[in-house]
Amino acid sequence: MKMMRVVALLAVTSAVAGWTAEAQTLGEGVTVSKDNRTIAVTATDSVTVTADVATVNVGFVVYGVDHDSAYADGSKTSNAIMDALKKAGVPSDAIESQIQNLAEVQSYQQNQLSEAERAKRKWALTQSWTIRANAADAARVLDIAVKAGANQSGRISWTLKDENATQAQAAEKALQRARTMAEEMAKGLNVKLGALLFASNQAPVSPMGFGVGMGVAGLGGSIENMAYSELPPLAISPTRITKSATVYAVFAIE
Repeated sequence: MKMMRVVALLAVTSAVAGWTAEAQTLGEGVTVSKDNRTIAVTATDSVTVTADVATVNVGFVVYGVDHDSAYADGSKTSNAIMDALKKAGVPSDAIESQIQNLAEVQSYQQNQLSEAERAKRKWALTQSWTIRANAADAARVLDIAVKAGANQSGRISWTLKDENATQAQAAEKALQRARTMAEEMAKGLNVKLGALLFASNQAPVSPMGFGVGMGVAGLGGSIENMAYSELPPLAISPTRITKSATVYAVFAIE
């Protein structure tokens, strides 16, 4: 929500009597006091843009009757996913390993399984990666990994290639809002607003945009007679990211 707040109206001439304040040095030789004529305001504004970078989380879990079989199946799945991504043109430096773990399945993790399923799930190998891509390619990257065996995948983090540029746009809008507000104040005092003497930008922390987490498991066979490999990617849209900036500005009064 856009907000504007008057911080102070300082050092007005004798035509507007009664305003006094202690001197305040703002830096760069700018001092606000009862001996000069200034208007100081604080304004906040924001810019909202569509994310252009996606970090796609992909991974898998495979089970085995023993240590060796779980590792063997995990190795096949791991390399199949990497091979599929590389064949699709995903750069190696865009892929980062996150988790890889081979462990015996604990009994409490098998409570809901039948005896036959428990026998097959004695050991588990899990592995995951993050893949950085253009936002427009997020669905394709996820689709490639899932179809290659990444059955624990789906969460996407959305960011911007140049967050500083968007933050600067928000600061510029906030400064424009501050000037508009100061001009209205000057009109009320029947004076003319002068040059900008001082401005500081205090940008609030803006959270990253996140997609909804999703686990993809057990996909296979056919849907309406369409081969699994021919299924289209999921319909995924990049999130919108808002960057806000707060500006404190001091203007001269002519």
